[in-house]
Amino acid sequence: MRPPFDPELAAALEKLPAKVPLRSLQDIPVRREAGAADVRTVAELADMFPGFTFTERFATGPAGEIPLLVVSPENPSGAGLYYLHGGGMIVGHHLGADTVRLLSWAAELNLAIVSAGYRLAPEHPHPTPVEDCYAGLLWTAEHAAELGIDRLAIGGVSAGGGLAAATVLLARDRGGPDLAAQLLIYPMLDDRNDSTSARQFEDVAGVWDREANAVGWTALLGEHREDVSPYAAPARATDLSGLPPAFLDVGSAEVFRDEVVAYANRLWEAGGEAELHVWPGGYHGFDGRVPGAALSQAAMKARLPWLRRVLSLP
Repeated sequence: MRPPFDPELAAALEKLPAKVPLRSLQDIPVRREAGAADVRTVAELADMFPGFTFTERFATGPAGEIPLLVVSPENPSGAGLYYLHGGGMIVGHHLGADTVRLLSWAAELNLAIVSAGYRLAPEHPHPTPVEDCYAGLLWTAEHAAELGIDRLAIGGVSAGGGLAAATVLLARDRGGPDLAAQLLIYPMLDDRNDSTSARQFEDVAGVWDREANAVGWTALLGEHREDVSPYAAPARATDLSGLPPAFLDVGSAEVFRDEVVAYANRLWEAGGEAELHVWPGGYHGFDGRVPGAALSQAAMKARLPWLRRVLSLP
């Protein structure tokens, strides 16, 4: 038994183009090829959002240069968001579809954005992706005055949400940049993939299911793993104290439900601040796949008041 999909989302899922099932590492190139159509050029993004200046910059990490998309509003508010795209650790692009959705928030909130193009597994296993993300965060903090940022949040979707949580842990443990908040949108947090929600959504066509999740984690960490670092899988962290306020959301009908709820609960147990939303009938990535659905609209609108509050925006 498993929670049902929201009826509107379920009807839309049947009409969406079928995705190639992700069942092994050999399926990754096909998924990447399919996602290439969503990648925009910087010029295209600039045409879509004329109130912003778009530039390409580079941070330097242990494994080399990391491309950054820097988006600056005409009238900076002082607030910025360092953003990490989704894609299960194996696909996705910092100029992809979820960055386009992010820019609509930036337009409404007058945010400066830095979107990082971290390297992907399995070609670049842990710790390269999170080290790339941390290097991009350091670059953003070092250039904050130039970008008109005096208060900075970090955020991400799916794998990007997990990497954002891991980057926050790194920043705390290394004495890195101070962060005002962490925005974790259905984040990928736990490599063990054995929760009730993971088992409920095993072999489910059309969505990110338990088998796809196993491929993503295997690409990042390998087949046989012990002593997994919390900087790879934040759910493994034994200490969640001293972290910035968090926003977490997740669908009730997806693999990540239980690990996200557990992470929020552990943040509270550690004396932290967290706002948690569990969207009834939402499958993984529902707001991106069916943005016009009522549940998607509600989820997207819930994030904006939180960002306004934690970033002291009008």
